Amino acid sequence: MAVIDLTELPDLTPKNTPLVGLDLGEKTIGVAVSDATRFVASPLELIRKTKFTDDAGALFKLMESRHASGLVIGLPVNMDGTEGARCQSNRAFARNLLRLRDVPIAFWDERMSTMAVNRMLVGEADMTRARRADVVDKMAAAWILQGALDRLRNL
Repeated sequence: MAVIDLTELPDLTPKNTPLVGLDLGEKTIGVAVSDATRFVASPLELIRKTKFTDDAGALFKLMESRHASGLVIGLPVNMDGTEGARCQSNRAFARNLLRLRDVPIAFWDERMSTMAVNRMLVGEADMTRARRADVVDKMAAAWILQGALDRLRNL
């Protein structure tokens, strides 16, 4: 399997299986999961980065426990649409995952996801900075995955 276009994901994954969304940070990986109907994304967990193989193992374990069949990884495209170093890093992460397991992986433009989640957590939830740090990456993963699910539903 290779990294695929998002629109190909439904054809390459079994129906009624969840998808997992990832927000890749420098120190953490925010993880979200959809329901089996792929209608709603929910924040799931935060993986604190150590070694790549350990991080991948934790991710695959989460996927197996939820019977998830595919991944949507946030792609931090610049505001002008160009791809910088963070995009290259996320693409390398996907390639490295594929070396360990054959899983459908698609990217979703995550521009402004962390900013939107932070704004929501401060404004609506009145959450402190320390508490936000614990939830922002998995909430951003849910934001990314929800955007991809909405796109897939509107094809």
